Amino acid sequence: MILSKKLSEAFNAQVNAEMWSSNLYLSMSVHFQKLGLNGFAHWMKKQAEEEMEHAHKMIDFAIDRGGDITIGQINVVPTAWGSVTELFEHVYKHECYVSELIDKMVDIAEEEKDHASRDFLFWFVREQVEEEATAQGIVDKIKKAGDTGIFFVDSQLGQR
Repeated sequence: MILSKKLSEAFNAQVNAEMWSSNLYLSMSVHFQKLGLNGFAHWMKKQAEEEMEHAHKMIDFAIDRGGDITIGQINVVPTAWGSVTELFEHVYKHECYVSELIDKMVDIAEEEKDHASRDFLFWFVREQVEEEATAQGIVDKIKKAGDTGIFFVDSQLGQR
């Protein structure tokens, strides 16, 4: 089965969103590096790499299914951030947003009766459950650690 036009468009949009997410996390990594919080910077850099891997995974699948994939312009990401807590709260909200995008793709695959795409996308559904839980866990750790414990959390995240 060839990927439908509607599903190809959804894959293109999601590839763009994954690449934007990669740039978002890279921007956050730079921010942390400037602050001397190298563990947080390392974690964000790894997150940026993971988002780019997601984009590549989607591209490969869509092409294998005969989809029409094009790489579009990636919008500018924010470069200024608030506190460490605020930044990770933003990460959590962003991951929830990405989950919504993936869910919409699953809905399209179901509408199109494209079982292969639906099956492929369920990997991303499960991945997003993990991403949301991880981000929320880091927010909780940062809040519990407080100002004096932030370097402990930084050290932990540097081990990723």
